[in-house]
Amino acid sequence: MKRSSDISPLSVLLGQVDAVADGAAPRGTVPTGFPSIDRLLGGGFRRGDLIALGGDVGSGKSSLALAIALRTAESKRGVAFFSGEMSRERVMERALAIEGRTRIDDLRAGTLDETTRAAVGAAVIRMRDVLPHIERVPEDGVAAMEDAIDERWQIELLVVDSLQGLAPGARARDEELAAATQALKQLAIQLDVAVLLTCHLPLLATRQDRRPQLDDFGALGAVKQHSDVALGLFREEMYEPSRGNEGATELAVLKNRSGGTGYVDLYFYSKWLRFEDMLDPDR
Repeated sequence: MKRSSDISPLSVLLGQVDAVADGAAPRGTVPTGFPSIDRLLGGGFRRGDLIALGGDVGSGKSSLALAIALRTAESKRGVAFFSGEMSRERVMERALAIEGRTRIDDLRAGTLDETTRAAVGAAVIRMRDVLPHIERVPEDGVAAMEDAIDERWQIELLVVDSLQGLAPGARARDEELAAATQALKQLAIQLDVAVLLTCHLPLLATRQDRRPQLDDFGALGAVKQHSDVALGLFREEMYEPSRGNEGATELAVLKNRSGGTGYVDLYFYSKWLRFEDMLDPDR
């Protein structure tokens, strides 16, 4: 009879592969809640990975990151969402708009019709016990983030919105952003969580083809180097609004250390700040 210590790590890994083949969830994988994204990434994000999500200003990076956080939390996974750009109340407001399919202005003004009010109420009940832990980015940035995470949360996904919010007003901004990127990668490994980091890509406005490329992430190449997965968000209607492409969104996998690249089609309801999967839309 073999002792457990006699079982090789490769045999353990093969056993995990067989378990997945039999229907078990991939080990160490955190589903995003968007079926097309999960299929392209082999089941979702991997714990220990740094995932960068980049796009132009106004493309919906924060909304997509929050949507992933909400859907992951709904699947009973621990999620923490750190915002460097919004207060906790504003993030909660966005979450309610996304899940309740309503406009933030209507939430603020209290101008909801009966159908929308019922949908918002149902969203509150649905999210009550599965809401991500929403926090502000600590003043000391990544260095203080680990201390801000409560072990009782048992998080598997950490969302940081955004990279630029980790170095506000820094003199050597690129150097600070590069250091923050590397620190987040180390945090992903240390805490054994998937880290989703949003990134503004300001260079897109300076060229004809506005689709994100890996070199657009900047930070002295740190995002390109240290990210395990890099995602680029592109909405053509931002630049060509008259072409009848309202809501159509392309999410490209620009880098994937553990698999292939490609893209998925999403749809963006701008009035609700809500993304949905084009191939597997919500019902």
